[in-house]
Amino acid sequence: MVNKKSRAEVRNKKHTRMRNRINGTAQRPRLAVFRSNNHMYAQIIDDTVGNTLVAASTVEKEVKAELSKTNDVAAAAYLGKVIAKRAMDKGIKEVVYDRGGFLYHGKIAALAEAAREAGLVF
Repeated sequence: MVNKKSRAEVRNKKHTRMRNRINGTAQRPRLAVFRSNNHMYAQIIDDTVGNTLVAASTVEKEVKAELSKTNDVAAAAYLGKVIAKRAMDKGIKEVVYDRGGFLYHGKIAALAEAAREAGLVF
């Protein structure tokens, strides 16, 4: 009988492999993205000390108020603009993009492109 791994297991394994190569520093922190079925979350993390410098998600009231749905491509693009604006306010211009083991497609790509358009460099 074929023993197929769940999508979550596959994603976690990909993310672990990626994290061996991707590391956020104080000069260039890591933009980590997580996507659930209902919401999206983005954080900018300095891995040298383990601090979250900036965070945004579709769960927040002010972000949720601007969206009709919290789990579509438009919501991801808006979240990308929000996280980039908050990063710029903190003086962060360059980041390393950590897609969290998800495919660079759809919502994950939309968030990245919107963050780039808003001024983040990666």
